[in-house]
Amino acid sequence: MVRGDKIKVVKGYFIIVICLLGDRFMSGVIKRIVLDVLKPHQPSLLDLAENISSTKGVEGVNLSLYEVDQQTENIKVTIEGKNIDYNEVKRIIEDVGAVIHSIDEVAAGNQLVEEVETLQDR
Repeated sequence: MVRGDKIKVVKGYFIIVICLLGDRFMSGVIKRIVLDVLKPHQPSLLDLAENISSTKGVEGVNLSLYEVDQQTENIKVTIEGKNIDYNEVKRIIEDVGAVIHSIDEVAAGNQLVEEVETLQDR
């Protein structure tokens, strides 16, 4: 049993109810995701950031422009939150005509774990 579970006896059977309160039992949720996205010039980065940040579970969004072509922009999308709904974020991105090239980083669990530089990275 997990701390915070409730036990109830009904007609001789044990029924366990797990209460999902706060962050206590949200160990499998996405807390950070970094995406490589190709988007048309419109909507602007401001508009796309506002749309993504209004998604339930998202607490912050950072869009970084790193390449501009005649008709498109390559951007890095970094999203942090307590319970990011990847499918909803993907829908918002695709609805504006953009494409997710890759998922470059995902962090999930009770806390964020920062990447550590190793000898191989030098």
